[in-house]
Amino acid sequence: MCQPRAVTDTPVCVLGLGLIGGSVMRAATAAGRTVFGYNRSVDGVSAAQADGFDATAALDQALTRAADTEALIVLAVPMPALAGMLEHIRTVAPRCALTDVISVKGAVLAAVEKAGLRSRFVGGHPMTGTAHSGWSAGDAGLFVDAPWVISVDDDVDPTVFAQVMRLALDCGAVVVPARSDEHDAAAAAISHLPHLLAETLAVTAADVPLAFALAAGSFRDGTRVAATAPDLVRAMCEANADHLATGLDRAIELLTDARDHLLTHTSVAALVESGHAARVRYESFRRPDILHVTIGAAQWRDELAAAGRAGGVIRSALPVLGSPG
Repeated sequence: MCQPRAVTDTPVCVLGLGLIGGSVMRAATAAGRTVFGYNRSVDGVSAAQADGFDATAALDQALTRAADTEALIVLAVPMPALAGMLEHIRTVAPRCALTDVISVKGAVLAAVEKAGLRSRFVGGHPMTGTAHSGWSAGDAGLFVDAPWVISVDDDVDPTVFAQVMRLALDCGAVVVPARSDEHDAAAAAISHLPHLLAETLAVTAADVPLAFALAAGSFRDGTRVAATAPDLVRAMCEANADHLATGLDRAIELLTDARDHLLTHTSVAALVESGHAARVRYESFRRPDILHVTIGAAQWRDELAAAGRAGGVIRSALPVLGSPG
């Protein structure tokens, strides 16, 4: 049966070889890890194989191999496909360490718990991407210096956490420890709300006949993520509905206030100046290294959550209680 093993030699089984999953396969392979993967699309599998990667369209074959080799399984499938994938894992490889790269954490955690796999699961979310999708969009350098959230909920297993941490670091990312609910609130503000705002900007411009002829940098940058596949945007927004609705309420409040000022020919300085100040604050935001936490020690989860909340990141592997070295 699949049990935790040393973080330095754990094989990686990636389920879903699109932009993020395919990039994990590339980056982990480049780091010297043993990586194999599954993709539903035969064309995607063929493309991965043609590029020299170990991929299959046979899910049970990949999961049997994961169980036999004590692999860390990485869920890189869209949210709507998650429940079915977890059922297969519960049947074939229920003891394997398990993580994900899906952009919401609460909904994933609930699905994992429903499947009876929570004790082996530590959630993850690389905060990076492009507007493109599929195997061909992947890039071994996608995660370099990018924040990769790893969940530190109250019951996460320290050995599995260490395995996921090592994978993220091997892929070139910096690790941000966070609780699932806090991640989802933040992701709504800096990822999911921007997607809806980008869609709104694109639709608004499309209503103005001359707009596309004049569009340049501001429009291009503000609507970049509107080029993302609609099904992916719908899935992540709808899976984080409560937190996203709170962000939308705040955005609507600010925009309504600005609209009222414009209609009364008064200044929109409050929004413009506070937005500028927030952007400047973001550009100077520091990410201090997290150095003095031992995974598995007393209160380690609380210490990591607090450090992540303050902007701290893990840039090199933290020690694990009871592990040699």
